[in-house]
Amino acid sequence: MYEINETHDPELKSWVESANDPNTDFPIQNLPFCVFAPQNEQHRAGVIIGDLVADLEFFAQEVLEGSAVPYFLFDAEKAVDLSDVRIDRLMALRYELYKIFKEDVDPKVQDFIALGMHKRDDVVFGSPYRIGDYTDFYCSIYHATNVGSMFRPDNPLMPNYKYIPIGYHGRASSIVVSGTDIKRPWGQNRSDAEKPPVYIPAKNLDYEMELGFFVGRGNELGQPIPISEAEVHIFGLCLVNDWSARDIQAWEYQPLGPFLSKSFATTISPYVVTMEALAPFRVPAFERDPDDPQPLEYLNDETNQKFGGLDIKLEVYIQTENMRQENIEAHMLSRSNPKDLYWTLGQMLTHHASNGCNLQTGDLMASGTVSGKEKDERGCLLELTWRGTEPLELPSGEQRRFLEDGDEIILKGYCEREGFRRIGFGECRGRIVPADS
Repeated sequence: MYEINETHDPELKSWVESANDPNTDFPIQNLPFCVFAPQNEQHRAGVIIGDLVADLEFFAQEVLEGSAVPYFLFDAEKAVDLSDVRIDRLMALRYELYKIFKEDVDPKVQDFIALGMHKRDDVVFGSPYRIGDYTDFYCSIYHATNVGSMFRPDNPLMPNYKYIPIGYHGRASSIVVSGTDIKRPWGQNRSDAEKPPVYIPAKNLDYEMELGFFVGRGNELGQPIPISEAEVHIFGLCLVNDWSARDIQAWEYQPLGPFLSKSFATTISPYVVTMEALAPFRVPAFERDPDDPQPLEYLNDETNQKFGGLDIKLEVYIQTENMRQENIEAHMLSRSNPKDLYWTLGQMLTHHASNGCNLQTGDLMASGTVSGKEKDERGCLLELTWRGTEPLELPSGEQRRFLEDGDEIILKGYCEREGFRRIGFGECRGRIVPADS
């Protein structure tokens, strides 16, 4: 696990004034990475501080002098071989950036560095990696129990759930960056069991509040990753909205699980928060009930049990078309926290590679819907409205069972702990637009 060091000092200030705002997601203690493009220019790697984006290409050539890490950590255009993205090199780069953004940097250096800075609102963000593979897990026991209760009230959890991190292979090509509109998908619907299925636009469109993480360094085919080394292979985290068409899903999921109900779109936030930045917000792994089985040996590690969890406050908001027209602010639907996940990120990654599967740099993994014990901690509409039987009342007077055209879902995430600076993940937004006619 990462140690807390001088880069986490809560008293640390930056010469970038917006980074000193106590409400910013991006103080100098965070420094998440991204891929961005200024107007009419190519994408390049960047780092976020306050309301600015720093051009890592500029820094590598003019400031960092090739010191610790290549600037092309996330080169979305040049297909650079990233197989040598080691954690020690990433930490060295973060430390170099920390030094040049500190408030006591020479003013002449500040002026020069400012030449490689852009306003966040003036650039376009791209996917931080060229994502080759995407795996979605199902690691919230509260979510799994709620959903199971809807379909199997007497036996909501399958026998394997407490032994194995359940997951499925998602669709990498339909992953989009925050702000991209989501077109309502068509699919087979058999809501009337007495009639054959019909092919129509999805009626029960849903979001899923998830936490995602990117593989930084992969493993060779046939070589598992020990749980003690799992986090060495994780570059950083982002927010994930795994859009789901529940009516399509209900018809197609047996016997092999989700397919077209989820492959039409997945939205990710553009900023990758490093595991080092999250060091102050580590917590123990989920405390299992005394009657629950302990993880099998290959998933069990003392350090992972003590520090494998993450205390991240996740929030979901909705703003309908009517709310926008009436200038009504987005309405919070729920709060949740990945510290409530039954399996840790390290266990997810180790299990994924345990059969010798070769994970590759840029692979995205997601936690599955992050839900908590309480009703207002449910991470999707399927749970919040209990399969549409308990509609939500919105400030505009509207009701929602599932998403309607024009609805925008906004995911947010941030970390707070006494004695440390608040850091955040930014937003993950997507607006539903009508299906093609």
